[in-house]
Amino acid sequence: MRDWTQLRIGNFKAMAFALGALAIGAASLAAGVRLVPSVQAAPALKEVVFAPHRAIYDLSLESAKSGSGVAGVNGRIVYELSGNACEGYAQSMRFVTQTLNQEGEIQTTDLRTSSWEEVPALRLRFSTSTYQNDIAADQTQGVAKRTQPNGAVSVDLGKPTRRQVPLSGDIYFPIQHSMAIIQAARAGRTIFAADLFDGSESGDKVYSTSTAIGRQTKPGGGAVISLAKGSADLDRVPSWPVSVSYFPAAQAQGDTIPLYEMSYRFHENGVTSSLTINHGDFSIKGELKELTYFEASPCKVPSP
Repeated sequence: MRDWTQLRIGNFKAMAFALGALAIGAASLAAGVRLVPSVQAAPALKEVVFAPHRAIYDLSLESAKSGSGVAGVNGRIVYELSGNACEGYAQSMRFVTQTLNQEGEIQTTDLRTSSWEEVPALRLRFSTSTYQNDIAADQTQGVAKRTQPNGAVSVDLGKPTRRQVPLSGDIYFPIQHSMAIIQAARAGRTIFAADLFDGSESGDKVYSTSTAIGRQTKPGGGAVISLAKGSADLDRVPSWPVSVSYFPAAQAQGDTIPLYEMSYRFHENGVTSSLTINHGDFSIKGELKELTYFEASPCKVPSP
C-alpha cells in the first residue's frame, strides 16, 4: 500500500497551503509538463496579505486505478494560519487519514506540521511529526535561513539528525511561494514555475514545482463553494483554479510525470477550497467543512 506520509499540503494550500490543493483539473498535467525556468518566474511579492484563519476539510477517496492497492480513504485536515504581513506567518496542520487496502486492512496516518516564515522569506522554522497507527514513525525539525529573500538557503537540521544542509538555486519558502502564485494570477499568467523548500520529509529536499493557473472567478461570479460553516463570504473573494505539480529538483527539466499534484481553488486572501490530491494511480478530495477567520496580529510600530 502507498505510504501516505508522502502526502504534503500546504502552501495548502497552500495548501497549501496548500496547502495549500480546479477548473483546469490535474488531468491536464498528468501527461507531463514542460517546466519554465524559475529565473523567469519571480513576480514581486508586495501587497499580498493573507487572512489568518482555520479551515477544516473532510477527506475521501475520489478515484483509484486497478492495482493501486487503495480501496477506501477517509480523514480530516485541520489547517491554521496566523500572524501578519509585517513580521511573518505561522502555519499549523493536522492531517489524519484512514486508508483501507484491498485486503481489508486499515492504516491510520497522523501527520502534524507547524512552521513560521519570516516576511520577506529570510527565515523558516519547521517541524513535522508522523504517526502510523498511533506509533511515532518519524520527526523532522529545523531552521532554514538566508540573508536575502531569494537564492540559496542554509538549513540547520535538529531532527532526524543534527547537521547543516546547504541548498543552492533560487528557492522559495511556502508562504513566499503562495504569495508568488497570487501575484502571477493577478498578472494574468497561466504558468508559474519555482523551486520550493518547505522542510517536509527529511528536511533537506527541494521540489521543482509547476503551477497552472486558470481564469479568475470574480466576487460573486462563481458557484457557491460549499455549505461549509463560515464560508458564505468566501464567494465574495476573487479566486483562481490552481494546479501545482511537484517534481524532484534533481530531475532534468522537460516532459516528465510529476510525483503528485495538488489542485484547488485559491482565494486571494489565502484560503483554499475544492482540494484534490492526485498521486496518479489514486486521488483524494478535500471538502471544506468549516472556515473561521481570526483577527490579524497587529504590526509592531518601530520606536522613534
